[in-house]
Amino acid sequence: MCMLKEFKEFAMRGNVVDLAVGVVIGAAFGKIVDSLVKDVIMPPLGFIIGKVDFVNLFFVLSEGKTPGPYTTLEAAKNAGAVTVNYGLFVNTCISFVIVAFAIFLVVQAMHKLRHAEPAKPAEPAPTPEDIVLLREIRDSLKK
Repeated sequence: MCMLKEFKEFAMRGNVVDLAVGVVIGAAFGKIVDSLVKDVIMPPLGFIIGKVDFVNLFFVLSEGKTPGPYTTLEAAKNAGAVTVNYGLFVNTCISFVIVAFAIFLVVQAMHKLRHAEPAKPAEPAPTPEDIVLLREIRDSLKK
């Protein structure tokens, strides 16, 4: 029973819950970025380069049961060919750059928020009354 209580305290700690939320949001963000790269960025880029679909950029190391040439990566995989899929690698690299840039922007924003609040200088402690009286005596003796 004690172990269950300790686990509950551990699981409900703020850091663990924050981490779980971060992982879930990160996974969803990864899907958004993946779709952005595959569906929005790469098609126009491939069109500009010369009607190239980056997903279908590959070369065959070993032909499969059905001899090539294979027009698509899917056809090569269905034939059992061994391929190097450098087009998918390019997509993944672009996804990484987008995620890294987005995280950079978030960290920069957090930095600005953290440094936006200037530290207020501590108010000096009031001078004790005996010191004030001694200063008054000193000043009157100088006159």
